[in-house]
Amino acid sequence: MPILNRRTLLMSTATLALTASLPLRAETLPPIHVAKGTGCECCTAWVDHLRAEGFSVTEEELYGMLLINYKLDNGIPQRMISCHTGKIEGYMIEGHVPAADIRRLLQDRPDAIGLAVPGMPYGSPGMGDETAREAYDVFLIARDGTTSVFTSYPAA
Repeated sequence: MPILNRRTLLMSTATLALTASLPLRAETLPPIHVAKGTGCECCTAWVDHLRAEGFSVTEEELYGMLLINYKLDNGIPQRMISCHTGKIEGYMIEGHVPAADIRRLLQDRPDAIGLAVPGMPYGSPGMGDETAREAYDVFLIARDGTTSVFTSYPAA
């Protein structure tokens, strides 16, 4: 039977403390590519939100009609347009969609174009303080361009 000495006890305690601080399951998220307008602070704030949530993000600045055409060419209906557009595993993410909804989309894998938060609702990721947010919906965009509510966020 091994003898428990001070050194073994300290090493065991340190190992246990380090192991306890690690997540139980490492989540590997696919990369997301974000097309955005030049110098848009809320687009940058949304990208920061995604990175803080564990996404690897690449960014591309598109100007004026190039950005609008990118959205329309990828199936985003005009009524769903916001300021930036992400692309992840074949899905389009339009506007200030929370990372939790992107994770759910990737888990559920619906046959759809993607998700959208039209406009720029205050309190959505990248658009100010969530504790003072206005109510908004995240929409699922079907392949035929119709939409349905994917998640509703009440006013805070």
